[in-house]
Amino acid sequence: PAVLIGQARDSQQIRRTMWAGLSLETGFGVPKDGWRICLAHEFKEKRKPFQARDVSLPNMIEHISLGVRYLRWWYGKTQVEKKAPFIDMFGALPLRQIYGAPLGGIGGGSITRGWRGDFCRWQLNPGMYHYKSVIANQFTVCLRRGGQTIYQQVLSMERPPTLQGWNWGYCGEYAFYHALYPRAWTVYHLPGQNVTLTCRQVSPVIPHDYKDSSLPVAVFVWDIENKNDYALDVSIMFTMVNGTGHKDDKSGGHWNEPFHLEKDGESVSGVLLHHQTPVNPYTLCIAAREKVNHQTAFSPKGTCSALWSDLMTDGRLDSPKDSSPPTEKGEEVAAALAVSCLVPANSHNSVEFSLAWDMPKITFGSRERIYVRRYTRYYGTKGDAAPSLSHYALTHYSKWEESIDEWQRPILQDGSLPAWYKSALFNELYFVVDGGTVWVELPEDADISGGLRSEDGGLPAQPEVLKEYGRFAYLEGQEYRMYNTYDVHFYASFALIMLWPKLALSVQYDIAGSVVQHDPTERLNLMDGQCSPVKTRGVVPHDLGDPDDEPWVRANAYMIHDTADWKDLNLKFVLQVYRDYYLTQDEQYLKDMWPICQTVMEAELKFDKDGDGLIENSGYADQTYDGWKVTGPSAYCGGLWLASVCMMCKMARVLNCESVYQRYTDILERGRAAFDKLLWNGKYYNYDSSGRSLSNSVMSDQCAGQWFLRASGLGEDDYQAFPKEKICSALKSVFDLNVMSFAGGQMGAVNGMRPEGVPDRSSVQSDEVWVGVVYGLAATMIHEGMIEEGMHTAEGCYRAVWERMGMAFQTPEAYCEKGIYRSLAYMRPLSIWAMQLALNNRPNHNKTTDKDVGQG
Repeated sequence: PAVLIGQARDSQQIRRTMWAGLSLETGFGVPKDGWRICLAHEFKEKRKPFQARDVSLPNMIEHISLGVRYLRWWYGKTQVEKKAPFIDMFGALPLRQIYGAPLGGIGGGSITRGWRGDFCRWQLNPGMYHYKSVIANQFTVCLRRGGQTIYQQVLSMERPPTLQGWNWGYCGEYAFYHALYPRAWTVYHLPGQNVTLTCRQVSPVIPHDYKDSSLPVAVFVWDIENKNDYALDVSIMFTMVNGTGHKDDKSGGHWNEPFHLEKDGESVSGVLLHHQTPVNPYTLCIAAREKVNHQTAFSPKGTCSALWSDLMTDGRLDSPKDSSPPTEKGEEVAAALAVSCLVPANSHNSVEFSLAWDMPKITFGSRERIYVRRYTRYYGTKGDAAPSLSHYALTHYSKWEESIDEWQRPILQDGSLPAWYKSALFNELYFVVDGGTVWVELPEDADISGGLRSEDGGLPAQPEVLKEYGRFAYLEGQEYRMYNTYDVHFYASFALIMLWPKLALSVQYDIAGSVVQHDPTERLNLMDGQCSPVKTRGVVPHDLGDPDDEPWVRANAYMIHDTADWKDLNLKFVLQVYRDYYLTQDEQYLKDMWPICQTVMEAELKFDKDGDGLIENSGYADQTYDGWKVTGPSAYCGGLWLASVCMMCKMARVLNCESVYQRYTDILERGRAAFDKLLWNGKYYNYDSSGRSLSNSVMSDQCAGQWFLRASGLGEDDYQAFPKEKICSALKSVFDLNVMSFAGGQMGAVNGMRPEGVPDRSSVQSDEVWVGVVYGLAATMIHEGMIEEGMHTAEGCYRAVWERMGMAFQTPEAYCEKGIYRSLAYMRPLSIWAMQLALNNRPNHNKTTDKDVGQG
C-alpha cells in the first residue's frame, strides 16, 4: 500500500505539472472532465520506436531468416515499386508529443490540430498520412480600443524562420488545452489585456447519426471574455495554406477564390483553396458568418508584413473580389479570413469559423477504380460542395453539440466513474475518424458475396445494410496500414457496434463475403518462408487490403502469416456475429451470417484432430504474438473456440436449427472437459498444453472467450463454457502477476508473465503491454464483478500513455516497461468501449436504453 500511495502521489505530481502555469482563468464553458495540458508543458519521458536492435539476441538468431526475407520484400516495395510498405520496420514514426483531437467527421479524410494549436497531421488521401506542421496555418487575435490597435498576437508559441513580420512567441504558460472528443477547447489568457479567449473545436462525430457524422468539416467557436471596464473591438484572423505541407503544394496550378453563399436566411462568406493535384484533387474552405473580411491570396514565405499590417491598421482585411491566378511551379499560396465583433465592458461575445474540405472522389494506390465518399450522397460528387458544407456546419453545429451533450451527459454525470476513465472513453474515439478511415458508397456494380449467392449458402450481392449505409474501413494503425485487420477489429469493434452499429454490420458483411473467396495464387509467407495460396476458401481473411494498393479488391495485405493458419480469425467472426445480433436484434443479419458461421466452424473442426471437442494450434497461430510459439490447445484460441461453440448453440436455438444445436452441444460438453484437463493448473489456464518450460506462462488475455460471452448476454447455464470460479481465479492471477507485479502495478497488464513474477521474454511481444488488450481484460474483470481491479488495470494504461509518455491522440499498440513503444495510433484501444458495455451491465446500474447499447 505504501508503494501505491507513493505512485499515486507521483501521478498527481505529473498532472500538476501538465497543468502548471495555468492562471485562475477557467475558460468559457470548458467542461470538468477530459484531458488537460498546459501549452508550455514538456513531457520528461522520451520513448523510441521499436527497432530491430531492440530484439534480444536469442530472438534475433531465431528470426534471422525472417529478417532476410523481410529485407528483400522491403527493398522491392520501396526501391523497385516506389511505394510505401504497409509495415516499415526501417521507418517507424518517431514520437512527437504534440497531437490533439482530429477535425472532421467519419470517413471523409482527417486533419489533426495539435494541442499547441498546430495543424500537424493530414490524412486527405485515403489511408495515407502526412506528418507536417504547416506554420502559416494559425489563428491571430487583434484587440482595438478607441480606433487604435492595442494588441495583436499570433496564438502560437512558435518562432519560425519565415513570416517574421508577424508577432510570434505567445507564452504558453498562459494557456491550456482541454479535450473531450469530439470537442476540444484551447483557453488563452492574453497577458496584460484582461481578456480571455476560449477556442472550442467541434466536429460532427455523433453516435447513431449516419449523415452529419460523415461530413468533412469542423467549426471553431471563439468565445471572448472582456474583463475590462471599457469595450473592445476584437478580430480573430484565420490563415490557411492551400495544401498540407506536402511537396505537391509546390506543384503549381493551385488557386484561391472568395465566395459568398446565402441560404435559408443565413449568409456565409469565405475563401476556397483549390488544390489541383492530378490524383484526388480537393478544395479546402475557410468560412464564417458575420462581419467577414478576407485576403484571397498571400505567400506563406518571407516576412508577410503586408498581411500583418493590413489587420493591424483597422482589424480588418482588404477583401479583394477576384480569384488568385494559378500558382507557378515551386510557388505556394495561402488565404486569410478575419471576423470582428464588439465586446462590451465586463462582457462576452463570440465569433465562429468553419474549416471544410471537399475530396468527393477517391482512388487508392493502384488507381484501378474510383470511389465516392459517403457525404457525397448529400452534397454531390462535382467537387463544388465546400461552400454548402461550410454553410451547413456554421448553421447546425449547435445541434451537433446538443446531440453530443445528450450522449455524453449520463457518463460524465455518473459519480461512480473516475475522471481518468471519462477522458479515456471519449478521447480514444479519435481513431474512428483518424484511423485512415474511409466511408464510401457501395458501387452500383459491386458484388460483395464472393461469388456464392444466398440460395447456395452465401450472401446477397448487395446487402441492404451496405446499400443504405455504405462501405466502411479503418486501418489497423497509422503505421500498420491494413484495412479492417480482423483480429484487431475484434477488440476495436465495440466502439462501432455500440455507437455506429450499421457500420459494424457493414464491416461484417464485407468480411463474410471474403470468406468464400479463393485465390490459389501462391505467395511467400515471410514468417516461415513457405508458399501458400493468397486466400483459402472458408477462412476469414486477416485484412481487406492496403490503401496503397486496392482494398476490397485485393485483400490480405499482410504477408507474415498464411491466413489459413490464423485459427483465431474464424472464431472471432462467429463471436462477433452473435454479439452484434445480441446488441442490434437484427434478425436478417443473423440469417445472412448463419451459413457463413457454419462454414468457418467446419473449417475449425479440422483442427480437432483427436475428437475431444477442442481445436489444436501449432506454430505461430495463436493471436498475433509474433514469435510466441504455441503447441497443442492453448488458453487463448481454446477459450475462443469454446465461446464460439456456445454461440453456435445459441444461434441454432434462435434460428430453430435443432440438429445443429445438438451437434454443437455435444462438442461443447467434450471441449469443456478437455480444456480443463489440458490447461487448468489450479489457479489459471496455462498458455498452452505442450508441457514446455514456458507453457505455464500467465497470458493476460486468457479469458477473452468469457469476455465475449458476457458481452453477448451468455456465459451461464446452457451457454456456459468456463466455470465462474475458475474464470475469477484466472483473472485474479492475471491481476496479481501481470498487473501488480509489473511496473509497480502502474502500467496495465503485460502480455505474458511467469508464475514467479517476471515478464515472459521468450518472444518479441510477450513482454509488451497492449493497450487494447488491457481495456478488454478490464472489461472482462468488470463483467465478473471485479470492478475495482478492472478499473485499476485500465487506469495504468491511460496514465502511462496520456500523462507520462505524451502519446495523446496517438495511442500505440504496445509499449514495454521502459524505453520502447510500437505502432503509434492503433485501432485496438477502441476496445475501451467494451468496458462501458460491461459497466452498463452492472447488477445495480440503471439500465441503458437499447440505443445506448447499439440497437437501432
